[in-house]
Amino acid sequence: MGINTSEISSLIKEEIRNFENEIEANSDIGSVVTIGDGIALIYGLEKGMLGELVIFNDDDYGMIMNLEQDSVSAALLKNTNNIKEGDRVRRTGRVVEVPVGDALLGRVVDALGRPIDGKGPINSDESSKIEQIALGLMSRESVNAPLETGILTIDSMIPIGKGQRELIIGDRQTGKTTIAIDTIINQKGKNVYCIYCAIGQKNVNVASIYEKLNKTDAMTYTVIVNSSASEIAPLQYLAPYSAVTMAEKWCKDGKDVLIVFDDLSKHAIAYRSLSLLLRRNPGREAYPGDIFYLHSRLLERCVKLNKEHGGGSITGLPIVETLAGDITSYIPTNVISITDGQIFLNTNLFNAGQRPAIDIGLSVSRVGSNAQFKAVKKVSSSLKMEIANYKELVNFTQFGSDIDENTKKIINHGNLAMEVLKQDQNSPLSFIEETIYLFTLKNLFLEDIEITKVKRFLTELMTYLKSFDTPLLNKIQQNKDLSKEDAKLLKDKIRQFKEERVLNGQ
Repeated sequence: MGINTSEISSLIKEEIRNFENEIEANSDIGSVVTIGDGIALIYGLEKGMLGELVIFNDDDYGMIMNLEQDSVSAALLKNTNNIKEGDRVRRTGRVVEVPVGDALLGRVVDALGRPIDGKGPINSDESSKIEQIALGLMSRESVNAPLETGILTIDSMIPIGKGQRELIIGDRQTGKTTIAIDTIINQKGKNVYCIYCAIGQKNVNVASIYEKLNKTDAMTYTVIVNSSASEIAPLQYLAPYSAVTMAEKWCKDGKDVLIVFDDLSKHAIAYRSLSLLLRRNPGREAYPGDIFYLHSRLLERCVKLNKEHGGGSITGLPIVETLAGDITSYIPTNVISITDGQIFLNTNLFNAGQRPAIDIGLSVSRVGSNAQFKAVKKVSSSLKMEIANYKELVNFTQFGSDIDENTKKIINHGNLAMEVLKQDQNSPLSFIEETIYLFTLKNLFLEDIEITKVKRFLTELMTYLKSFDTPLLNKIQQNKDLSKEDAKLLKDKIRQFKEERVLNGQ
């Protein structure tokens, strides 16, 4: 019997067509080749997208992080031992989303927006993708409204504006988180929503922060996003993006939002671990080449919108930890270059009892006095220079030279200034308290007061003014300014207070 070549040819073509159709039909399904350390190498999923959610065995989820020619690599979003080689993996066609809206207020959630506070589900009808392109230039305006931190040193010399990105940097145990928490506490009654994003922190520390915020009623306008040190690297990587996505919802609705990233050093370490497990090429200090983009695309989403786009804002307070005060290391220099200024905390100042231990010389706000109330601006305009002169003279006098009277006055005034700037944690000051304290210092009313009695004097002065001259304080509070007439009246009141103290033998 002869061989029909045309028939064989048609059969081969038919088989090829069926083979291609079968591949097409199964392009949404793959299988696990290797699994380990929270990373799964998956064969197949030809149509998989970067950042897409995939599901293992109808139960566990992962996120595609690498796209290769014949396979994809996915990071697990749950610490599980249920996945093994050969398991089927399906595409979902969705990227990672988190719930957004007012239902989150007062809650503690994980990096995927799931509640972890034992208060039941979050009843939010809205969700948003965690990876978003930052809003464009035409939707923004310059930072022009102050965000009151309640911390005298910051509000007077390193002002933060709504929509600004101000880095808090320093060694461990120098009070970085305390500054951020005090700022959140001070937003009470100011119509500012707050998000505290804990990355790689101990659960006990986050619980302590929750208790502080709850005790001061700050949780009524705050969300805590927690991806603790015990969680896998992918969740620590996602946490800040989830937090800023929650903030963007309120911002686009015209609200002001404050978000704290605590801290981006641990975030970078988590991303480094994730990248090495994904076998990406390491660079300096084993960080991947896109480590700068990691934080720039995050912090660029902090914004001050113009009125045409709602006028909302997201103020970012990223925290970075240094080692032995070295701000020139890789991650600190990266984040410094992205942000609009930094608040540097000095270990030596902290150990010397200066709290908050802010190094005025190394701290800066690139927005500056544009984000400062006029009253505070007037009474603190020369303060930074006075402290700089004081520190220079103190260093000079250590050589044992004779000191003239003028130098003694400058040093005494500097000592008084440093004492006024001391502040207990979780005790933010109001705008009027900051104005009165700085006004009293600037006009030399404290020069004859003993250093140890300065705080008591200022506290009693505020009580006196609130009792006998509330209209003047209300006027300053309302106008956020200090006119020449107001300043003259205030001087008279302070002199009167000091005279009464003398008469009373104080």
